[in-house]
Amino acid sequence: MAELDGLGGAVTGAMAARALEPRHGEADDGHFHESDCLNCGTRLTGAYCSACGQKAHLHRTLRSLAGDFIQGLFNFEGKIWRTLPMLAWRPGEMTRRYVAGERARYVSPVALYLFSVFLMFAVLNFNGVLDPGAGGAIQVNLEDARKDEERKLQRLRTEREAAIAAGKATVDIDRRIAAREEDIADITRMQASNGVEIDDMDEVPAWVRPMVEKAQRNPQAFILNIQDAASKYSWLLIPLSIPFLWLLFPFSRRYRLYDHSVFITYSLSFMMMLVILGGILVASGWSGWASLLVFVPPIHMYRQLKGAYQLRWWSALLRTIALTVFAFVVAVLFFLSALAIGAMN
Repeated sequence: MAELDGLGGAVTGAMAARALEPRHGEADDGHFHESDCLNCGTRLTGAYCSACGQKAHLHRTLRSLAGDFIQGLFNFEGKIWRTLPMLAWRPGEMTRRYVAGERARYVSPVALYLFSVFLMFAVLNFNGVLDPGAGGAIQVNLEDARKDEERKLQRLRTEREAAIAAGKATVDIDRRIAAREEDIADITRMQASNGVEIDDMDEVPAWVRPMVEKAQRNPQAFILNIQDAASKYSWLLIPLSIPFLWLLFPFSRRYRLYDHSVFITYSLSFMMMLVILGGILVASGWSGWASLLVFVPPIHMYRQLKGAYQLRWWSALLRTIALTVFAFVVAVLFFLSALAIGAMN
């Protein structure tokens, strides 16, 4: 039995060693001299395997690894500089071309979407827009608001005393004092609940109460969980959007769900690029210019619809109005999804 165990260990060790040993005559300098594909074993007849597409004549050197990195970087960079101008100025034409088969020229919709999501959250985190310490900022703002209300209340009380001394009526002043005192009480309650106040928890649905209580206990952690869910499940925007786009062409057999998916993914990528641009403008102190970006999405959707589906201007305009409404609905659904997922964490 011991001999069998020893034999089994030897076989396992040999297999593990062969997994890292040179194959097909690798020389000491790290260059393979293979005649068959090292990936699938097919006989090599050119620079690439005819069966699986892997490159022939591989190398096992740091220089080859660096070369692969540079090649991949410049290949993506070359495509991105062809893709972004088309996505900005002729989104419909690029979508139509990609669907028709011109795919080597442009970054794929999924790759561009993932890149845009990563860059967007990086920029927003850098700007502090997604700062999980927002709960502390809320407390500071509430404290400032409370102090301001107390100063106004003190002025009203001084005014009331002066009115009494002059023998004037104080009904209006008393009404304003009562309103100020009520406002101060509301702010104090919000400070006690970390900015999340519900007047009557009994009226809140039972399934919502745990979320509210968690937000009241630790708003910073709650916000961070929602941000984390939004970044991890950002891909949900695509399946949530596709049915709404399909509704714009319900009786058309010309367009497939694939076509709508490409349209949606490229469109969402552009919208995230707009958010990135807005974050950069805000960080640069040009908030006024950033606010003008809200007019860009409908124009872009119109141009993409008109070009991708080759619509007349009035047809594209009507569908743009509907798509704008659908986009708002999708945004609400995604926010609720991120809220629910973040609250469960």
